[in-house]
Amino acid sequence: MSIPIGTRIPPRLGSQGIEAVAAFAQSSGLTALDLPSLSDEAAKACQAHGLRIGTVDANGAGQLLSKDAGRRQEAVDRIQSQIRQLAELGGKVVFMCLVPEDHTQPIRESLTYFTETFPAIAEECERSGVKIAFEGWPGPGPHYPTLGCTPEVWRAMFAAVPSPALGLCFDPSHLVRMGIDYLRVFAEFKDRIHHCHGKDTQLLAQSQYLYGHMSAQLDKAPGFSEGSWRYCIPGDGEVDWRRVAFELSNINYEGCVSIELEDARYWGTLEKEQEGIAKAFAHLSEQLA
Repeated sequence: MSIPIGTRIPPRLGSQGIEAVAAFAQSSGLTALDLPSLSDEAAKACQAHGLRIGTVDANGAGQLLSKDAGRRQEAVDRIQSQIRQLAELGGKVVFMCLVPEDHTQPIRESLTYFTETFPAIAEECERSGVKIAFEGWPGPGPHYPTLGCTPEVWRAMFAAVPSPALGLCFDPSHLVRMGIDYLRVFAEFKDRIHHCHGKDTQLLAQSQYLYGHMSAQLDKAPGFSEGSWRYCIPGDGEVDWRRVAFELSNINYEGCVSIELEDARYWGTLEKEQEGIAKAFAHLSEQLA
């Protein structure tokens, strides 16, 4: 059985409104949408066009790692409310990128706050039948403060709050740029993969000579790049999507693969976004079948 393919909504497409987005997705052969928020209107648009809801973005997740205890509690209450609302409208997975408000905050400090805030959120997820998928983007340089983008930190997070409701958004593009074996992740975290992004990374050999594994310091990096690599659509990078499909099948993955369009060649206009999604879909539909 082929894996359902959906998409996150890039900005120009999103500006057309949810009904137009859902109509485009259906006409393109997509069967799922990742949503920035879940309203009654969005839920109805997805249903009308035969689309499943992939993930829904968490509202202000970084505040959960705030240095201020009051702000952390405020965020817990808000996220719990969002989880309940999402469940009522048919959502199943919350997409969450844990970039702290203070980008200089050490990972160890963020983990301490995570240990405090997430037990209550995990309990709400379990009550509501909702899961959380942590995004693996390292965060903005030079500090790369995101909590939850390497196996080292995943181990610590899931040991601190072991609820099965907490898991990963498997996005090989981030793992490739960091030099992490993206296929090995399936062996260790197979029960934690709650969502999957369809995005790739091309490693730029000439640029790696100039910058190594660091960011460009003097040169201006192109869009969706830090110099020695660039994000791209599936099929134009290093990821073997047929192997990814095999691993997803092995773990009985029941979610979708959502195209995350972060490729400078397909950005800036509605037409370019639609072209990028179409090309990504063509490659993934062949590889994931």
